[in-house]
Amino acid sequence: MNCRRAVSLALAASLAIPSGLSSIAFADAPSPAAVAEAGRHFQRGVTMYNEADYRAALVEFRRAYEIAPNPAVLYNIGQTYYQLQNYAAALVALGRYLTESGSGAAHRREVEQTIDILQTRVGKVSITTSQPDCEVTVDDELVGKTPLGDPVLVSIGRRKITSVRNGHVTDTRYVDVAAGDTVNVALSGTTTTGGKAAVAEATEAEPGNTLLTVGWISTAVLGAGAIVFGGLAYTASRNLRDARNETPTGPEKADERTQLLKDKSNKVSTYALIADVLGVATVVTGGLTLRMQLSHSSTHEAHLALSPTSIQIAGKF
Repeated sequence: MNCRRAVSLALAASLAIPSGLSSIAFADAPSPAAVAEAGRHFQRGVTMYNEADYRAALVEFRRAYEIAPNPAVLYNIGQTYYQLQNYAAALVALGRYLTESGSGAAHRREVEQTIDILQTRVGKVSITTSQPDCEVTVDDELVGKTPLGDPVLVSIGRRKITSVRNGHVTDTRYVDVAAGDTVNVALSGTTTTGGKAAVAEATEAEPGNTLLTVGWISTAVLGAGAIVFGGLAYTASRNLRDARNETPTGPEKADERTQLLKDKSNKVSTYALIADVLGVATVVTGGLTLRMQLSHSSTHEAHLALSPTSIQIAGKF
């Protein structure tokens, strides 16, 4: 399946417009050279979007808007953010599209419906630092310097909040934001000797990372134990077979030989049982750890893109 909602292709009237695309003049009447350059970036953005390379498309659309601002390009930026599941940025871009386009916005009704959906997928984070003039990033994107006037609009889910002062990370926090939440985050604004920021980031790292490490170590230990006891069981089995093949030396040795064979047989059974138990535990632990890793992985062979009216799946199956 490869369904995707088409982006609006807004270019200057002086540019060649492919069949089926709308033409909307740039608002600030930039120079013909700027319009041409913006058009090239825009067309590349359209190409990247159609190939599901949304991050590259976003860069091209944003560059086109910087060179020759056109409200209609904000529609494309908002749709691209939506495909990247950056709901907060999509909400801001589409809101600007309605504001800058005015009553004549070509996609007003559709965008208003999309905004209603996006408003259920965002929350806010109120960020403070112990020192002023700290750069604050959310998911590694700069949102401003402290003190921040208002809470920062963010997409729902787990967000990474970082403060940077004089080029050094001073603190990092991971917070979970649900729809409509306003989460308060107090960050340190002072860099201390010994890497406090690194310690803080490691302390606040996602719990799943620690569980994955424990899971794989446990799998390795259990697997090694299964191999060792499997080897012991094999050796004991050979010794039992050799003992059974030995010829009794006399009646007085019969009782001793019976007890010896019994002891060797018990040893084989014990080692084999331990090896089996460790083997099953290895498979179970490894399977659970692998499932956990796949569910927390940030990169997947399959890419699922969502929008209010469509779903696109791209990747290898």
